[in-house]
Amino acid sequence: MSLIKYEIIQRVVELGSLTKAAEVLGLTQSGVSHAIHSLEAEFGFTLLSRSRSGVKLTDNGERMLKYIRDILLVQEQLKQEAALINGIEVGTIRIGTFTSISVHWLPGIIRQFLSEHPNIEVRLFEGDYHEIEEWLLKGEIDFGFVSLPTMDSFHIIPLRQDRMLCIMPPGHPLAGQPSIQYSQIAQEPFIMPKEGSDYDVRRVLKKGNIKPPVSFQAADDYAIIAMVENGLGISILPEMIIQGRTNTVVALELEDHSCRNLGIALNSSQSSTPAAQKLVRTAKAWLTGWQPLPQTVSR
Repeated sequence: MSLIKYEIIQRVVELGSLTKAAEVLGLTQSGVSHAIHSLEAEFGFTLLSRSRSGVKLTDNGERMLKYIRDILLVQEQLKQEAALINGIEVGTIRIGTFTSISVHWLPGIIRQFLSEHPNIEVRLFEGDYHEIEEWLLKGEIDFGFVSLPTMDSFHIIPLRQDRMLCIMPPGHPLAGQPSIQYSQIAQEPFIMPKEGSDYDVRRVLKKGNIKPPVSFQAADDYAIIAMVENGLGISILPEMIIQGRTNTVVALELEDHSCRNLGIALNSSQSSTPAAQKLVRTAKAWLTGWQPLPQTVSR
């Protein structure tokens, strides 16, 4: 069986479209379709179901994809190891990330990494914590940035702490305080991140033993800031979301100095590629010199 067929079906599943996969792989759509049909003929059953909304794996396809990804991972490791023996660096690294990491850390980390390893491709998969954990479990990414603690089955590399701050409009009665007591916000209308992105906030609220009334939920961190700016409620967000921006909100530390602990997670059941190991080392080294930017409050 040709490995290119495995690469094609993996990309089709990843993108949810034969057309998009063909564009990314530099193939015709008919070529992608032929490869899928050929692979289905070899296996003796259908791998993909097709509808107007796109394509998705059949139950049998789900069972086979795990092994296909394992084969492709070993192929990538083999390719990178052979290249290293020949004094050449090649390969692809797939990173799971979320917004604040993508904005504040990854541009600097990737710039430093590519300056030293220009022939290695870096691909980013952006999602929430749950999606990143799922991608790791399925072998869709090499490693992911996570908020700790996470699944026990992962190998964890702790990185940095990020303060959790309570944000409110400048005219709010509590805005002039040096910090916030949990009891002071227990009854305040609250803007909650969407499910999947609310892990850190719910952990902080549980720690403070409060359940403020949720007035709105928002999928985007900057939408939450905009709602707070417009007086629709208060919220709690990581400092990295707020830093370096000119916001019409006041951000105050909580009474217990709550933080989220950020780290890198790797799937313990899979061996990392040489390229992924190098990028992890670059990230750790780059973060030794990183400091959060101050928040600017526009009144």
